[in-house]
Amino acid sequence: MSDAAQPTAAEVRAAAEAVKTALDRHLAAVESRTGDDDPAVYEAFNALAAAAEAYDEVLYDRYDEVTPFEIPGADDALPPYAGPEEPHAVSVLIRRDYAVVEPKRLVAQARRIVEVDREGNGAGTTYAALGTLFGEYEPDEIASRHKEFGLEEGDSTLWVEAADELPDPGEWLNAPFDHADPERIVCRFDISAVFDDETEEEPEEQAHGV
Repeated sequence: MSDAAQPTAAEVRAAAEAVKTALDRHLAAVESRTGDDDPAVYEAFNALAAAAEAYDEVLYDRYDEVTPFEIPGADDALPPYAGPEEPHAVSVLIRRDYAVVEPKRLVAQARRIVEVDREGNGAGTTYAALGTLFGEYEPDEIASRHKEFGLEEGDSTLWVEAADELPDPGEWLNAPFDHADPERIVCRFDISAVFDDETEEEPEEQAHGV
């Protein structure tokens, strides 16, 4: 970049002030949020991410310096929203991964639900126990009680996709995620160990939206 095209010191200072303002607004939104799905928090997160990225860019262009922070998921940001402004339906796409870390505990919990014939049809195996547990409990209950079942959480993601109307019954059941349109995603929430810091805190939830 030529000297003429570089941002001025005043522009860098203005970008820094924009980050401070966005940070204050994000904290205020978090402090006053009405629930886990408060859109004000997601909007404040996106505004903070945009302000931080803009500041990082002009800081580098002007002073050849970078910031010490990074917004997780910035490389995987969703494309601009191109769905209906007033959607009449939504699809919620969820994936949760688990590692089976205690197979014996898993099987024991399944045996509490049904009587298991250890010698017949693979009953009593990890495979059979997984089918029993996931057939008995809702996915949210599995998520909240996964340690009881000998499971360990992996990555998870939730996408909310806007639609003009509900699809025909049975239309997508054989391939539920194949037709997701990134340009119709209203918001997205990711939980992953890649967001952990060096103190190995719990995975951090990230939001991406319009």
